Amino acid sequence: MTLRHCPPIILGFALFFSPSAFTQNLTVPSLDYPAQAGAALVDEKVAADVLSRIKQSGAEVGVAFRTLDGKMEWFSRADDVFHAASTMKIPVMIELFHQVREGKVKLDEPLIIKNEFHSLADDSLYTLDPADDSETDLYKAVGQTRTLSQLCELMITISNNLATNLLAQKLGVDNIRATVHALHADGMNVLRGVEDNKAYEKGMNNTTTARGLLILLEAIAKGQAVDPDSSRQMVEILARQKFNEAIPAGLPSDTRVAHKTGELPKLHHDAAIVYARRPFVLVILVRGLAESKDSAALMADITRRIYQSAQ
Repeated sequence: MTLRHCPPIILGFALFFSPSAFTQNLTVPSLDYPAQAGAALVDEKVAADVLSRIKQSGAEVGVAFRTLDGKMEWFSRADDVFHAASTMKIPVMIELFHQVREGKVKLDEPLIIKNEFHSLADDSLYTLDPADDSETDLYKAVGQTRTLSQLCELMITISNNLATNLLAQKLGVDNIRATVHALHADGMNVLRGVEDNKAYEKGMNNTTTARGLLILLEAIAKGQAVDPDSSRQMVEILARQKFNEAIPAGLPSDTRVAHKTGELPKLHHDAAIVYARRPFVLVILVRGLAESKDSAALMADITRRIYQSAQ
């Protein structure tokens, strides 16, 4: 569905902002996304409220929303490219379960813990700084072993970077990329592990779009990421996420949420499967806010508005 075929209401949304409302390298929010057959957009007032809240924040924001029944969806800047931060850990998890299914690895397989990796920039060795990680106990286990399942739990629930790099190295970045491509989620582009500073300085980063993350989470939610049992296990892991200040904060407290956050300076993302009365996937990517409390509040506000429309 192109804008020229949209009803006047939708055209109004696309024109809601002028380019001057954003920084120079941004474009006017686009709603030029093909809807699923029979899908409806969220309520006009809700869409306007969300866009107004984003404009008020001064942030650059990508949003992708769709109910699991495919009957309601809404996208704003869903193909804008953002640094993926820790949301890239979702495809690492999917690839782990993919290789388990293929018999290449086992979840209870032990892996030696080491803190030594090769930079994508020049193949030089680098180590991770425990002070920059969300958890430090794994660093004390260097020389010991942990199972792939234990590392996956640490990678997703508390976003441990050392666990992520160990798994990415074990599974192979090319394999992770191939699985993302097979799921038609090419908006997610995994190039390397985390904290590769030399690569970062050269702009060699993991990137994502809101749409790419939505496609990956939809595949998990619908039991199609690998197979139904693997997808169920991935949902359980995502539901144990410890950082709940963004999307979950905009939902009723008893709502089950399976999600993954990502955070870097002036970047804050949340990508979630929301098990409301009418389940949905919601991805919000935020760039440009210095304080995480502000970006978290923005994501919670967007979630609250969309949730109310979807139920």
